[in-house]
Amino acid sequence: MQEYIKKYLDYLLHIRNYSEHTIKNYEIDIHSFLAFMNTEHIKTPEEVTYQHIRIYLMKCHEDNLKPSSIARKLSALRNFYNYLQSEDIIKVNPFTLVNSPKLVKKLPKFLYFDDLEKLFHISNVKTPIGARDQLILELLYATGIRVSELVNIKINDINLTNNSVLILGKGDKERIVYFGDYAKEILEIYLNLRPKLIKQIDPEYLLINNKGTGLGTRGVRVILDKLIKEASLNSKFSPHDLRHTFATHMLNEGADLLTIKELLGHVNLSTTGIYTHVTNEQLRNTYLKAHPRAIKSKAD
Repeated sequence: MQEYIKKYLDYLLHIRNYSEHTIKNYEIDIHSFLAFMNTEHIKTPEEVTYQHIRIYLMKCHEDNLKPSSIARKLSALRNFYNYLQSEDIIKVNPFTLVNSPKLVKKLPKFLYFDDLEKLFHISNVKTPIGARDQLILELLYATGIRVSELVNIKINDINLTNNSVLILGKGDKERIVYFGDYAKEILEIYLNLRPKLIKQIDPEYLLINNKGTGLGTRGVRVILDKLIKEASLNSKFSPHDLRHTFATHMLNEGADLLTIKELLGHVNLSTTGIYTHVTNEQLRNTYLKAHPRAIKSKAD
């Protein structure tokens, strides 16, 4: 079983281009089920039945796991068994018989302009590290790309003539995203300072860590946590929240949903639909402008 797991995780990394964070979660969820298999004396994946899965879910409920955690585990195991089936290791995927628990849809978390401005004024862009950190913020907000897509950007993927980047997304699907003047300015500054970060061999990737090699997704999270702390922001944001912020601000400023879908690299429009929420500030402003008796005129 360990051999199958290793091959599957390599498949997610090299073929499906999943982020390190996602792969780690998959690994944890699969090993959790493997421990359950051992307690049930199940030796091979093809021995797992629908009844075994029901027992496993009961144990998850007994451990007071949240519906979202259970849904994530089922998704990881369903995908793992799909892989085993595609490799002819098993004939039937029993996880397709089990429905995930219904989840309460939450509005995506995003940053307001004031918080963004605080973040954008933290880094010292005259230094290689400061310019790199600023570029991370600008690119995530300017393009809405995933962190895994950000760290995989190569120098040759960037077109400074039309301010675009070739992105390799999930499932090795390519798309073009665009950035504006602010991102272009810091990109040019960083490219001039980037050679100072190189230790030996110049890596092909745009973003470099302190060791002179390509920056990873975990490194981006550490950098953002540091910037948030230095900006004295009350809430804790993840790099993915900048993707939410990009989509929310684009939609609020009049961009259509189909355009946002293409820029984000979503397969289905329903996925992009989570961004059709509106902010309280937008609700208030729209109300004040639209309602005939919202604001009393000076003549009254």
